[in-house]
Amino acid sequence: MNQHPPNISLRAATLHDLALLRHWDEQPHTVASDPNDDWDWETELTRQPLWREQLVAELDGRPIGFIQIIDPSQEDSHYWGDIGPNLRAIDIWIGEADDLNKGYGTVMMTLALERCFSDSAVTDVLIDPLASNHRAHRFYERLGFQFVEQRSFGDDDCFVYRLTRESFAAHN
Repeated sequence: MNQHPPNISLRAATLHDLALLRHWDEQPHTVASDPNDDWDWETELTRQPLWREQLVAELDGRPIGFIQIIDPSQEDSHYWGDIGPNLRAIDIWIGEADDLNKGYGTVMMTLALERCFSDSAVTDVLIDPLASNHRAHRFYERLGFQFVEQRSFGDDDCFVYRLTRESFAAHN
């Protein structure tokens, strides 16, 4: 059986996505993966700092998920602490539970990683799923991410994973 990857594209998130992003933010699977963050959508969707991209993933034009890519050394809340240059960090989720486990996250993450590594200065990409989110750990490991450390970010106990440019190239 020859399966074609889903037709997923990424576009910039805008204020037109506000109601949708709020709705996704309230879904049980999304809350479970990110229980303590307030994304302050009304403000953040109007800001476009050079260190961040906020993207909506669409399947054949239908919004299915969200991705944020940041330069953690430039990000203004200093979430990642004192961290070196030439890195990116990604947040990703599927909006509706009905869209989970269909391969969409893999395509979305691959598109985000291609976007990150299209900048030749970027050496590594970081992610920080909750320590309790074993499905996310397996997902990222399948994509070539390597566990770095367990770390607290605010009230969240997380695993930090890193994907090197070389490992990404070897997996794609």
